Amino acid sequence: MTPIHEDEHLLVLEKPSGLLSVPGRGPDKQDCLSKRVQDIYPEALIVHRLDQDTSGLLLMARGIEAQRRLSKLFETRQVKKRYVAVVTGQPEQTQAAEPPDEDGWRTIDGPILLDWERRPLHIIHPDGKASRSRWRALQTSDSASLIELEPVTGRTHQLRVHLQSIGHPMLGDSLYAPPDIRAQSPRLLLHAQELAFVHPFSAQALAFKAPVAWSALPPYCAALHPQP
Repeated sequence: MTPIHEDEHLLVLEKPSGLLSVPGRGPDKQDCLSKRVQDIYPEALIVHRLDQDTSGLLLMARGIEAQRRLSKLFETRQVKKRYVAVVTGQPEQTQAAEPPDEDGWRTIDGPILLDWERRPLHIIHPDGKASRSRWRALQTSDSASLIELEPVTGRTHQLRVHLQSIGHPMLGDSLYAPPDIRAQSPRLLLHAQELAFVHPFSAQALAFKAPVAWSALPPYCAALHPQP
């Protein structure tokens, strides 16, 4: 794994879709981003995770003190994360009653709970943890929309659960989309595109961006560019 940024305290990497962030249970789930990075940087430690099917920017610490300081930034919501996704339909119409802010962002609030009998699925449930996501549309067609998302909280599968909860699951989502929506992409169309924070040692403002090709090009977004 080649970092897109490296200094003595941290690494910024781009995780491909399909690769675990950390090892799972069983010998077939030991290959993961953290292990690949630690083969090159033995002191590297995980700070946050991306779902296996999600691609994009991921931050790792170099040493215990860096991990402590970076984890504190996440806990206090001082790390800005922005994702891009393709969802079925037009969520702007679904949430038309909720006016967007001046920059076009709308909010989804819904407490998220692990569905124990169907784990790893998560659901919206009154007993779940309070969860909030922001989103805005970038492109829209009759059948799908390209959107930006910002998780205000950081629950497992949060963005996927929130969009599914308003009737707009992500294309290629093997957990939360029905078969016809799942089949529209060979991978989950969710990508962690931007990451910004203040360096916990130097106090320098850092911002990283990793654009993804499918946000503008077919075949992944063919639904956004229907053929005549």
